[in-house]
Amino acid sequence: MFTHAIVRPPASNFAEGLTTAGLGLPDYPRALEQHEAYCAALEQCGLTLTRLDPDPDYPDSTFVEDVAILTERCAILTRPGAPSRRGEVESLRNVLPQFFPSLHEIESPGTVDGGDICQAGEHFFIGVSARTNEAGGRQLSEILAQAGYASSLVGITRSASLLHLKSGIAWLSDNRLVITRALADRPELGPFDLVRVVDDEGYAANCVRVNDCVLIAAGHPKLGADLDQLGYETVALEMSEFQKMDGGLSCLSLRF
Repeated sequence: MFTHAIVRPPASNFAEGLTTAGLGLPDYPRALEQHEAYCAALEQCGLTLTRLDPDPDYPDSTFVEDVAILTERCAILTRPGAPSRRGEVESLRNVLPQFFPSLHEIESPGTVDGGDICQAGEHFFIGVSARTNEAGGRQLSEILAQAGYASSLVGITRSASLLHLKSGIAWLSDNRLVITRALADRPELGPFDLVRVVDDEGYAANCVRVNDCVLIAAGHPKLGADLDQLGYETVALEMSEFQKMDGGLSCLSLRF
């Protein structure tokens, strides 16, 4: 069960962030509305929020998931793969000690984005991508092993549809993963029950199990119906402005 989340609203220069989506510029007021609705959903799921101030020095900084990995046993500051985002780590370095007595950290030449890390119970899938390199993945694997977690590296650099691993995978608990076609045949996923996302709803694979609910991006009825049939309570949230900046539901919070 999650009890807390760290969130940061987008700054006024949000549109200056990194993106490959090709969906046009985000509407800033609408992005703020969508972010507030997201925060309200987390609170409705029982989480207490730590709200960081917008940071115009880092236009991508609303995507707080990328700069830390939080588990029940350890907390790790990442080293983002995009050099323009590495300064985002410092604000989390100042916030996390109130929740975690010690912090690990990914060091050069390693890079890790939190969006490449999917925890599935006691196992972590570590995506090796354009943002997370193998050196960073190996460092993270060693830190997790010290905390008693297993992990495996999953290369996704040849999957054009996946910026991050969690662009195509989500953990629902119950030994169940939501998965896109790009990852569906990976042998590492063999022990899990897979909920396959249809191709035209690929963005919805980045859903988030938060206690008794699953947050999903609005506008993806097939996945919503599949999750409802499996007995999950779903909450659909508008994410259009964050999708324009390569962001998904998991990106907008650090949950612990």
